[in-house]
Amino acid sequence: MAQTALAPAKIPNLPALGGTESQDLSPLMERKLGEEIMRDIRRDRDYLDDAPILEYMNHFGNVLVDSRPDARGEAKYDYFFFVVRDPQLNAFALPGGFIAVHSALLLAAENESQLASVLGHEIGHVVQRHIARSIGQQKQDMLIPLAAMILAALASRQGGDAAIGVFLGGQGLAIQRQLNFGRDAEREADRIGFQIMGEAGFDTTGMVAFFQQMQQSTRNYSDLVPAWLLTHPLTTERIADIQARIREQPYKQRQDSLDFFLVRSRARVLQDQSSNGYNEAKLFFQAQIKQDSWQQKAAGQYGMAFLSMKQGDTTAAQTWLDQALETVNRPPPAGVFGASPRSKAETIFAATSIEIKLAQPDNKEVLAKAVTEADAARQKFPLSRGIAHQYGEALLAAGKLEEAGVYLRDQVQLYREDIEAYDLLAQVYSKQGKLALQHIALAESYNLQGGVMAALDQLGYARKSPDASFYDQSLIDAREREWQARRREELGDKGKKDMGNSSPAFKLEMKSDQDNKDSGFSPYTNPFDRIRQITDPLQQGSSVR
Repeated sequence: MAQTALAPAKIPNLPALGGTESQDLSPLMERKLGEEIMRDIRRDRDYLDDAPILEYMNHFGNVLVDSRPDARGEAKYDYFFFVVRDPQLNAFALPGGFIAVHSALLLAAENESQLASVLGHEIGHVVQRHIARSIGQQKQDMLIPLAAMILAALASRQGGDAAIGVFLGGQGLAIQRQLNFGRDAEREADRIGFQIMGEAGFDTTGMVAFFQQMQQSTRNYSDLVPAWLLTHPLTTERIADIQARIREQPYKQRQDSLDFFLVRSRARVLQDQSSNGYNEAKLFFQAQIKQDSWQQKAAGQYGMAFLSMKQGDTTAAQTWLDQALETVNRPPPAGVFGASPRSKAETIFAATSIEIKLAQPDNKEVLAKAVTEADAARQKFPLSRGIAHQYGEALLAAGKLEEAGVYLRDQVQLYREDIEAYDLLAQVYSKQGKLALQHIALAESYNLQGGVMAALDQLGYARKSPDASFYDQSLIDAREREWQARRREELGDKGKKDMGNSSPAFKLEMKSDQDNKDSGFSPYTNPFDRIRQITDPLQQGSSVR
């Protein structure tokens, strides 16, 4: 059947449940907290810092965000979507519009509508400002244990276990109220996500299909835990709720983009980079290539290309990439009429072709081709930051240092928070022997990553460099004053630990070492584990949060 452009589904207006608690945590403070956490996450090995994956996720996610005018809130959040390496089916939203998807969930999604159901759910958490509201709820709940302690002191006159019973009863009530808030928040996020999917033109049945898949993956755990101990409603309840809303919606078909399948191939290789992981990925791609679907076949061939490059076989990588391109560009079989135009995923193919060439640093002829390809690609795809970085890498690898320096200086002026551009610029200055500029560029990079003390150290090295000019010294002075003032603001009261020497995530808690031990919280744990610990205190099974 011929594919036609889909109009947004007519979704009935749903009530916005609950109010916001901007007086407890303002939108600007939410964003600042989210940025602090992201600085920690970006340094973690489980963060998939892969340009094609990040670009796809952010383009796809912002299509959903733009379908709902109020999604960015009064602070006009710039949403950021990213993937973390994790074998559990899960996703989570951070304060201020930062949304993460586990790699296993990306691989488990069978189509873009299912992925949209997850991202829509997480966007719902941000839209409803559940983090700010939970802080307001916790402030109220702090009064319950306090009241229980007073009652326990009175009950202690009677002796026995009466005091302990009263105290534990108060704690139990506070915990139950927090659990109730979590369940209500999940229901709200489901309903907002359902609205967003329909308004963006996705098949809303994808939410039910994915919930059913998640139910199967967590069945063993869910059967052992009573419903009232879960911070979110049981999957069966959520499925029934969404099914009731879908009944009046007409079925519509949506063709998935080729980018979706190629990004999943990259994620499959990056999820487990051990020998066993590569072998499993190879077997999966080989089976995928045998399928009848041209998208599945192309994704399998592309996966083999990416896997071969990661294993150091660039010749095989280029061969597989050419085969994938041939599959995509092959016309449909004779007798097939009315088929919609095939998506080409040109940006991903161009980036991968350049990537394969940059993986051959000793072949000058290939590097020269990489420069030419990257130059053409950046002009064709001006919004791709990954290709923009590849052009700088290609110039640097080919020894075109002057061109690389001019280009990268323009990039850091246009994109002042581009960490990779600063790192590449530092490499150019290093090869040119410009020590002061090298240290200044590194200082900018460290500052953007949250390492203020390391950035100030780099400024100190730059100041002492023999080639530091008067202009360089002026820039160093200005940056030192700015960053030292920000560091003093972050440190706050005298005597607090230097945050530059510890993990910046969750700084607002400012707990003592003993408090951290008592709560099972350590500043040196994996940031993803810490987020799961905070958002999932009962250590329950995988679920979209």
